[in-house]
Amino acid sequence: MKTVFSFLKPYKIGAIVAFSLMLIELAVELLLPFFLGKMIDDGVLNKDLGNIVMWGSIMIGLALFSFISGLTNSFFSSHVSWGFAHDIRERLFRKIQEFSFANLNHYQTSHLMTLFTNDVRQVQNTIFMGLRIMAKAPLLAIGGVIMAFVVNPRLAIIFLITVPLLIGFLLWVLKFASKMFNHVQKSIDNVNQVMQENLAGMRLIKAFFRRDFEEERFQDANTNLRDVTRRTFRFIEASMPVLLFVMNLSIIVILWIGNNQSLAGTTEVGDVVATVNYAMRVAMAISMFSFIIMAISRTKASSERISEVLLEEVDLLDHNDADMNQIVTEGKIDFRDVSFQYPTSDSPVLFNVSFTVYPGEKLAIIGATGSGKSSLFQLIPRLYDVLDGEILIDDKPITSYRLDTLRRSIGYVPQSPILFSGPIKDNISWGKDNATEDEIIKAAKNAQIHDTIMELPKQYETQIGQKGVNLSGGQKQRISIARALIRKPKILMLDDSTSALDLATEARLLDAIQDDLNTLLIITQKVSTAMNADRILLLDEGKILSIGTHEELMHESEFYQRIVESQFGKELPHVH
Repeated sequence: MKTVFSFLKPYKIGAIVAFSLMLIELAVELLLPFFLGKMIDDGVLNKDLGNIVMWGSIMIGLALFSFISGLTNSFFSSHVSWGFAHDIRERLFRKIQEFSFANLNHYQTSHLMTLFTNDVRQVQNTIFMGLRIMAKAPLLAIGGVIMAFVVNPRLAIIFLITVPLLIGFLLWVLKFASKMFNHVQKSIDNVNQVMQENLAGMRLIKAFFRRDFEEERFQDANTNLRDVTRRTFRFIEASMPVLLFVMNLSIIVILWIGNNQSLAGTTEVGDVVATVNYAMRVAMAISMFSFIIMAISRTKASSERISEVLLEEVDLLDHNDADMNQIVTEGKIDFRDVSFQYPTSDSPVLFNVSFTVYPGEKLAIIGATGSGKSSLFQLIPRLYDVLDGEILIDDKPITSYRLDTLRRSIGYVPQSPILFSGPIKDNISWGKDNATEDEIIKAAKNAQIHDTIMELPKQYETQIGQKGVNLSGGQKQRISIARALIRKPKILMLDDSTSALDLATEARLLDAIQDDLNTLLIITQKVSTAMNADRILLLDEGKILSIGTHEELMHESEFYQRIVESQFGKELPHVH
């Protein structure tokens, strides 16, 4: 919790002001029963109107002052809590942006979404209520006991028995409630995950007619959340009757003792009334403890989850010897005995991979599913670090480049194109800061998507739905390629990014890329695409089988021959 609440430092003055105003409200609330007792003893019992007016005026003035303090307190409490929530969300977002792929593998997307919404909101609400009323409840209980002793120690002695017992009971409840709310948050994660997967895969669910199955899966997650939440709240609420029973019993005892002392003439009636008022205030404060325990328990669970992400050690950073002035100028790539294993995997996915791609060369990579093609791609921009060996760009280790410099020199188009809600032009210009309109249009033309965009009603201002739902697969791929091309990267990597394009469109696109003289790496399953590359690399089960031109591989590699035959037939094994 220390990590999370450190975000309150910029709002220290506002928090102090809010807390001070809350103390003023508390002081007024503790003084009113004392003055009420004085008014009864000095004014009502003596039939002294002057004393009644004096004490009554003081009480009304204090009540008005407390009201103004309360309004001002609400303003400062809101300022502190909303500012805190803004800052911690911003820091969480920056932290997640810093994560490597390995870090992201530790958390489900639904878990991170719950952090930004439910968990931050829970801590925010607790801070607001803490500055507004939550801190006042225990102070009111303590202050009420002290003032009761000031008024009449003999009547107040009963508090020394009941209050310590209740505090011990509340600490026991708090210990178990915190663990239970942790389970509640995990159940919320599970519900969010099922919802997210269903919304993302709605078309697939309808196509396979799996509505009933998914409804049952959601019902299971939702029922689990209901049951866990119900058990937790029942446990918390069960503490309320215990608290109220003990405090009401205390009030009855105080009334009985006070009545006897009043009849015996050893205690003033005003003292009895004041002590009973303090007992009622203490009872009211303690009745809020179940709410406070619930809030603190949930906040403790939420802050631990937030702290876990904030304190996560990012495992992929700039090396100490990285040169901030070093940039990629040629685009030459060297893999030297590179082996790689995912952090969550038991065995490597790449084994002693070695090859060189020269500046301006176009290398096609072909291999079966799971052969390590995409893994190889992810090592070049250092989305992961190698297990063994090294990768060099322009004859310098990639670790000698700063991450931002390295990645700005690379255009990467993933296997599944990712588009953002907004205009087409924003999706293309997303690849480069301050991209001009001419640069956007040129990138779109090179990606063979400009003519299609111009046929749309709003052209480049056409809004793209979430994840590009209103575009075809080929259109999404070409917009993603335009986004990469607008960077004018020294190295362009296409991870099977032309699979939805027809041969003519793909050929025009590759010709346009040729004009920019990028070093091109393209993962493809189409021999027709690979044939247009300078060389072809065959990858199988994480190992390089062969590398060469189409003609060379047709003579040297049975594996490649089988791929060609599977696409063109045995009668055309040497198509080129």
